[in-house]
Amino acid sequence: MDKTLIVTNDFPPRPGGIQAFLHNMALRLDPAQLVVYASTWKRGAEGARATAAFDAEQPFTVVRDRTTMLLPTPGATRQAVRLLREHGCGSVWFGAAAPLGLMAPALRRAGARRIVATTHGHEAGWAQLPASRQLLGRIGEGTDTLTYLGEYTRSRIAAALTPAAAGRMVQLPPGVDEKTFHPGSGGDEVRARLGLTDRPVVVCVSRLVPRKGQDTLILAMPAILAREPDTVLLVVGGGPYAGRLKRLAAETGVQDSVRFTGPVPWEELPAHYGAGDVFAMPCRTRRGGLDVEGLGIVYLEASATGLPVVAGDSGGAPDAVLDGETGWVVRGGSAEETADRIVTLLGDPALRRRMGERGRAWVEEKWRWDLLAEKLRTLL
Repeated sequence: MDKTLIVTNDFPPRPGGIQAFLHNMALRLDPAQLVVYASTWKRGAEGARATAAFDAEQPFTVVRDRTTMLLPTPGATRQAVRLLREHGCGSVWFGAAAPLGLMAPALRRAGARRIVATTHGHEAGWAQLPASRQLLGRIGEGTDTLTYLGEYTRSRIAAALTPAAAGRMVQLPPGVDEKTFHPGSGGDEVRARLGLTDRPVVVCVSRLVPRKGQDTLILAMPAILAREPDTVLLVVGGGPYAGRLKRLAAETGVQDSVRFTGPVPWEELPAHYGAGDVFAMPCRTRRGGLDVEGLGIVYLEASATGLPVVAGDSGGAPDAVLDGETGWVVRGGSAEETADRIVTLLGDPALRRRMGERGRAWVEEKWRWDLLAEKLRTLL
């Protein structure tokens, strides 16, 4: 692999799924062959300290732009070119294709031999709007490869590209650390701490935003409780929708059967997955297709932990489920269908075990980080 310059806004300590994706990939590349050019997480002394502490722990070089949002401006492009030349980089990886991939022609002129740009859910949204669709086409022409998460995002993004650029697309989804997410991850301790040891638990691990479908789970709870009266819905995560969800639980009369943990440190997430009998996140598409699930790595983390999953049909979420084998895909927003699938799983321990074991095996076969990092090395 050529020495590689990663150009990205999405890098820890800024939290998020894309950030975790890029960091996990970066850690599996040769640190001597890697330089990261990233935006600053947030302004102020606290943000600066957190960023500096994180960067100091990395085995590779991290260069921070002073801005909190890196854009393909002339100044940022000049800095990227300077880093490419200064560090002798022959390859570039844009952590998110839009909009930073617009820097590609300048970096090509500066000597980049290979340019790879990764697409996520938001590029599928770009492909639907005329102005951003045109910019996405330019990014496709300026790069050697656009990667995609799954078939949903590929088909929508490819429609904005020339046939040649679409033909160069390669699948590169995020992976799962199967050594971190596993059936013995500490779920019993979380259950005991929360007083849930002898109760059926439906767990949802995600940011609390409307697309994810925690409200659908709450609306499904009366039907679930009618057939499995001791069930608890464990909602793990924080986000702007938290207040609305708590009010909805009260309005629906199920507040005693819904537990909100709030934000949980990353190192405690595997145990919180393991506290569940079933994982459910019935995500839905919003805003006329502009707000969609790119993939849904949480389904794969749950599968690695040995849980059956109930997923919504938004965007690429079905790509993270073998429908009928590792779990089921339901219509996003359908409380009735969600409740039916969850009740079926709660009432059938053998089915839960079978789907959980199949999910674990699937993660080990296809979704391990080491397999995906090797694919990225080949592209670069």
